[in-house]
Amino acid sequence: MTKINPEFSKTIKKYGAFDLNACFNCGTCTAICTLSNEDNSFPRKMVRASVLGLEEKINLSVDPWLCYYCGECSETCPKEANPGELMMSLRRHLTAVYDWTGISKILYNYWIAYIIGFVLVAAGVLTIGWSKDFDTHKVMHFGHLFEIIILFSVAFTIILPNIVRMYYLTVLKKKRKIPISLHINKLWDLILHMFTQKQSLKCDTGKLQWFEHLLIVTGYLTLLLTTIFLNWFSTENIFIIIMGYFGSLAVSFFTPHFVFNRIRKNKEMNKFSHPTDWFFLIWLFLLGFTAITVRVFVDLDMIENNLWIFLIHITILAQWAMIIVPFGKWAHFIYRPFAIYFN
Repeated sequence: MTKINPEFSKTIKKYGAFDLNACFNCGTCTAICTLSNEDNSFPRKMVRASVLGLEEKINLSVDPWLCYYCGECSETCPKEANPGELMMSLRRHLTAVYDWTGISKILYNYWIAYIIGFVLVAAGVLTIGWSKDFDTHKVMHFGHLFEIIILFSVAFTIILPNIVRMYYLTVLKKKRKIPISLHINKLWDLILHMFTQKQSLKCDTGKLQWFEHLLIVTGYLTLLLTTIFLNWFSTENIFIIIMGYFGSLAVSFFTPHFVFNRIRKNKEMNKFSHPTDWFFLIWLFLLGFTAITVRVFVDLDMIENNLWIFLIHITILAQWAMIIVPFGKWAHFIYRPFAIYFN
């Protein structure tokens, strides 16, 4: 029996800007969407499920993740119901559904919780610095170990369990019998979509935006590799140093373009910004900018008397890794390719 949650429209409203009551089921969004086909009335199916309060159906679906928010459905909607933003809101909702800790829901519904979290993390970093007598070598050595601890702790205690929960909801709970061989054969598709987001090329938003996104992802992963696994701030290996500069420059150079687009609201996908969208972009920029600043200070032999810049960087990194990565918009980087894989 299908369960209906009459309060669902109020619940989902907290996750974005749209008007469910404006939709009169004309189907224009489905007619314009490149993802729509004979088997899937996209995104109309999710719009109707939201209007009717079919929360369980939405929680078991991967459809919201297949949408890359090109904005055409919202642009052509005759009633300005904004189905594109609804799909974005459903992705935020599903992030909270998958999260076993319940923290995502709090952060998405109360942006002030983000600020509190950032302050607590900053206080923790300063406490660590104080415990090390603000000795540059001790703090930077511990900072490197701290990065590794955070990475694996978040990955194995939060992200991995959430993906397992996502798999349970979208595959196992539907009692679909999928052979192990298919799981293995499709792993390459999972990796390909995770690193290239190539499905976004189906949108008419242009290849330039996709290429910029690819450079940011490549830069971010390169920065992650060099700083955490190759100890970029301490190495003298010229190849690793160049890799680190590329990663941090790619992140800090291209991210502002996405920030300016949201400020200008020059595209449909940028007209409505949730606070978490801003936190994601700003902290990603700060992550790259502070990383390259630390390395410049190291190369100029100035880091010894300027430990403050490293403390700022490690604070940004800790806030990013402990709050934005597992509970914010970064999680879309993981959930979307897995949704395509499960689909």
